[in-house]
Amino acid sequence: MKWFIFSVMLMTSWLPVAAAGGEDMKNNTDATVLVADEEENDTTVYTDYDRRIYRYRRMWNYLIPTQTIIQYAGNMGLISMGVGWDYGNHRQYETNLLFGYLPAFKSSSSKMTMTLKQNFIPWRIDIGNDFDLEPLSCGIYFNTVFGDEFWQKQPKRYPHKYYPFLSTKVRINIFVGQRLTVQVPHNRRKFVKNISAFYEISTCDLHLRAMFQDSCVTLWDIIGLSLGLKFQMM
Repeated sequence: MKWFIFSVMLMTSWLPVAAAGGEDMKNNTDATVLVADEEENDTTVYTDYDRRIYRYRRMWNYLIPTQTIIQYAGNMGLISMGVGWDYGNHRQYETNLLFGYLPAFKSSSSKMTMTLKQNFIPWRIDIGNDFDLEPLSCGIYFNTVFGDEFWQKQPKRYPHKYYPFLSTKVRINIFVGQRLTVQVPHNRRKFVKNISAFYEISTCDLHLRAMFQDSCVTLWDIIGLSLGLKFQMM
């Protein structure tokens, strides 16, 4: 009987404290969360503001480039350089932004190009401790040339639908290729995590159209080879 009375007294003594705590949680719109650090046996208090700042910074972190690319040829200039982002559960998607240099050749002046490229790498094969093979890479990219000679809409000086294509300003390209990646050892890493050498076989929308309309144009006439290096920084 004494133990029962003691238990009731102990329970009733906690009721005011619990009630006060519940009211505080209801009235406090900026409630805190205690996170225990198991390794250091420490606790950190995170407010709604802290969590909002964390999400804000994490969103901007996605804009940090993770790759640097240099590419030779590929319907995007003689040489192109730029940055890229890789993402996905297995880093199978890549988005690249490249700027290229197009020599004058037979034109009056040299020009600059810009390319937005989307890559897809379905799988990777480990062929050694420090080497990986990507037997298939494919994708699409949009390329434009800076200059007054190229137009997005057919000028009025030409008859209506004089040119069968809509624009000379933007070209749509597709490609397939392969990559070989070498991992930089951890004790030697300074700026890059790994380096990939790749080649791509590509063509553009105008070339494909010419092949389908003209039987004299073959597949070998419309495809081009490009080479490149990709430096994975993160």
